Formats: sequence, C-alpha cells, structure tokens
Amino acid sequence: MKNLTALFFILISVLCIALTACSNVDTFTQEFYSSSETEIEKITILTTDREIEFSTSEDNQIQIDYYNSEKEYLDIKITENKELTINLILNKDFADYFGTKPPIEYRKILIKVPNKLFLSISATTTNENIKFDTTAIGENISLNTNGGNIILDKINVNKAINLTAKNGNITGTIVGSWDDFSIYCKIKKGECNLPTFKESGVKSLIADCNNGDIDINFIANS
Repeated sequence: MKNLTALFFILISVLCIALTACSNVDTFTQEFYSSSETEIEKITILTTDREIEFSTSEDNQIQIDYYNSEKEYLDIKITENKELTINLILNKDFADYFGTKPPIEYRKILIKVPNKLFLSISATTTNENIKFDTTAIGENISLNTNGGNIILDKINVNKAINLTAKNGNITGTIVGSWDDFSIYCKIKKGECNLPTFKESGVKSLIADCNNGDIDINFIANS
C-alpha cells in the first residue's frame, strides 16, 4: 500500500512538472546579424536541436537569420583571431525540458556567407539537418549532426572535408574530381557509393555515417 501511495505521488509530481512546462510557453523573436565590414577567417557553430543552412550572401558580409528567446538564444561573437563563433545557450529550468520542442521555424539558423575563402567552416548540431548550399570556399570544412542529415550542394574545399552523421544520411555533390581527393569512409548499418579507402589525392574527404547512407558525387566547377 505504501509503495502504491509513493508511486501515486511520483506520478502526480511528474504530471505537474509537465503541465507547468506546457503552460510556460517561451516567446521567440526573429533576430538578424551582419558581420558588416569585419574581416572573418573562420566560422564555428555549436548548437543542439537546430537546423543549420548555409547559402551564398549577396554582399560581402556574413548574414545570419535566427530566432531567440529568454531560455534559448544564440551567442554570436567575433574573437581576436578573426573567428565568428555561434553557440546556442540554454537557460532552462528542470521543468522546461518536459513537453514539446519549439516549432521548427524557430529552430532554424540561416547563414549566408560571401563567395570568398575561409580558413575553416565548422558546424555541429543534433536532431536536425545541416544543409550546405553556397559558393564559399573553405580550406577545411567540418559538418557534424547527430539525428539529422547532411545535405551538400556543390561544396567547395581547398584541403579537407570532414562529414559525420549519426542516424541520418550524407548526400550531395562536391566540387572537384575523383582524382582530387583521398577518401576515407566509415559506414555502419547503411550503404555507401564511395570506397572505404582511397589513398591518392591532394585533398581529403572523410565521411563517417552510423545508421544511414552515404551518396556523394563529384562535379566540375561551373
């Protein structure tokens, strides 16, 4: 009887927490960021539960379109070594982790980058996709998602591409030829159209996919 009473109070407590979380709706506001004339050589993004989409900027600035709230907001900074960092800050109480996620339109980060050379572009997220559709060139480009897809459209790199997806696919096109790249692919519970290992190439492609497919094609620079 005591065990049933304790279980009853536990269930009531959990229900109260869930109802509190559902009633405490977070308000999101659309925000815009522009790098203006600041020189930036690196872009680093570290988020969770956010879809990240790269496209080409129409001017010479980096433009970011996103949504902030009091409990979930982006911290955007430019460091002394000319690195633009974008970090998701969660200012949540325990009860806030119960209930549903914010609508998908509030969980998108749209980044427009100019057609120029960056030393590195790095993006990490969870439970959402990373889309890379831009003519910007990186010395090194690293994309990592856990629970989403990596979707490439004419990704262009001078040295190395590193792609990691768990419970999602890696698909799309890379500018260059088969002979340009050394290739290392690690695949688990999925299919891959590339060899697991190819040694020759002045550039490198590393693709690691767990529980998803790899389908990458090389195309000429238009």
